[in-house]
Amino acid sequence: MFSKILIANRGEIAVRVIRTAHEMGISCVAVYSEPDRDALHVRMADEAYLIGPAAASQSYLDGEKLVHVAQRSGAEAVHPGYGFLAENAAFAQRVIEAGLVWIGPRPEAIHAMGDKLRSRIAMQEAAVPVVPGGLDPIANAVEAREVAKKYGYPLALKASGGGGGKGLKVARTPEEVESAFETARREAEAYFKNGTIYAERYLENPKHIELQILADKHGTVLHVGERDCSLQRRHQKLWEEAPAQLSPALRRQMREAAVRAAQAIGYDSVGTIECLVSESTFFFLEMNTRIQVEHTVTEMISGLDLIREQIRVAAGEPLGFAQDDIAFSGFSIEGRVNAEDPSQGFRPAPGTVTAYREPAGLGVRVDSAAYPGITITPEYDSMIAKLIVWAPTRFQAIARLKRA
Repeated sequence: MFSKILIANRGEIAVRVIRTAHEMGISCVAVYSEPDRDALHVRMADEAYLIGPAAASQSYLDGEKLVHVAQRSGAEAVHPGYGFLAENAAFAQRVIEAGLVWIGPRPEAIHAMGDKLRSRIAMQEAAVPVVPGGLDPIANAVEAREVAKKYGYPLALKASGGGGGKGLKVARTPEEVESAFETARREAEAYFKNGTIYAERYLENPKHIELQILADKHGTVLHVGERDCSLQRRHQKLWEEAPAQLSPALRRQMREAAVRAAQAIGYDSVGTIECLVSESTFFFLEMNTRIQVEHTVTEMISGLDLIREQIRVAAGEPLGFAQDDIAFSGFSIEGRVNAEDPSQGFRPAPGTVTAYREPAGLGVRVDSAAYPGITITPEYDSMIAKLIVWAPTRFQAIARLKRA
């Protein structure tokens, strides 16, 4: 097992990793930008290093700085958290080339799932259902209309390298295709430096279900149940719950497909298979090759510490348990607490937190990096904390969430 790791992130996920690492007897190295000098993860870590100004491109997204700090501090491994460089195959490879261990999947797996067209092809080969649509890039509106003739309207035009709703436009009629295509391509180039667009059938109001995967480097691939993340605003999740409300047959099919998908790309870490469910049919959407923000609800119903398992797997340890050893109990809900202004369309509202009081009590968990006096800066995500509850039933969990 490692004696020291570097956490290439900030905020609540850095705090989350530090807590588990300390329980495992592992020292933690934190990194911080200038406005994060007094951040909680900096205070909690055993060592902390300044890596640049507020701009993420000059701090948390500067892979060379991160590798340099890891080497300078004597860290043996790098945990990327989520966001920033967590799904950057080139950074993962750079970490490995520097003689460090990447606490995540093989760079090849990140690369395979990092492009939606590549991942669709891989999933079809693994007999995992994908949303009806093309497997080739769309060069113009004429080609998009040809796809629509085969799969119908509404048609989703999506950035192959995208996510989070960026580079996604919907055409409901042939007349809307050209505008939707051009807008999607502009956004794809602006956000992802990749203008590749593909087309698929747009599913109206589907459930957004994701399955937690846990795999080691010795060929064991397990699922840790599923989560429902359907409640979103502008394609950003607000509320996540586990387990998802599914029929027994559909639940079994989705779990089997998720394991099959991970096996197909030789996955060897914690990961998430995201799916869309329309009536009694499910379709692969994408794979997140990292720990998820909402991993907490899975931990609450399974009793597993997913960060601990992620670190153990990276160190080469076998999982040491089988699928039947994972027992699910009760119901868990996570709500995200964001610094936003409802009167301004929920725009981020940065500023200093003058008062901060966390709820407590039976079945209540708070994952946060906040404290009275901390400044929420405009440079990063507006999430302050995550409120997670557990109860024996969904009805009781909702009541507990309201109380908390």
